[in-house]
Amino acid sequence: MEPEFYFQGDKTAVYRQLLPELEALVEGVPYRVSILANAASALRQTFGFFWVGFYLAGDDETLHVGPFQGDVACMLIRKGRGVCGTAWATGETQVVPDVEQFPGHIACSSRSRSEIVVPLYTPDRSHIFGVLDIDSDRPAAFDDTDRHYLEQACAILARHWAAAR
Repeated sequence: MEPEFYFQGDKTAVYRQLLPELEALVEGVPYRVSILANAASALRQTFGFFWVGFYLAGDDETLHVGPFQGDVACMLIRKGRGVCGTAWATGETQVVPDVEQFPGHIACSSRSRSEIVVPLYTPDRSHIFGVLDIDSDRPAAFDDTDRHYLEQACAILARHWAAAR
């Protein structure tokens, strides 16, 4: 059973409440995998997204699945392929209202209808170490509000990632 949405209207207010909670959740956590695992869970529980997870950059131009919440995921994604690989290659957040219209979309789940992928930069923005990938089973589920606040969430995670091992 999919989680239910916890809000009906003001997505901005939910994000504004979530960001300090996310900061507190990962503050002082010494393990990178724990930071990402709880962040994925917090985002999914808060918004009821279909799939929330992280792909981490390997040394071989491949993203590797990291902590996630949802259905079984694609294990590897090449740089420049699909929405995740495109966000990694371009360094830009990808907001995709209809995944069927995205050239080269990788269908890890046939239930995914829309997607947002946010690059995870090191705090000095010199390197992308992964991406946050969120899928919805509803079309056009993501907008500039999501982009804005999820980029802030990724900046929080990146700061704590850099301090952890």
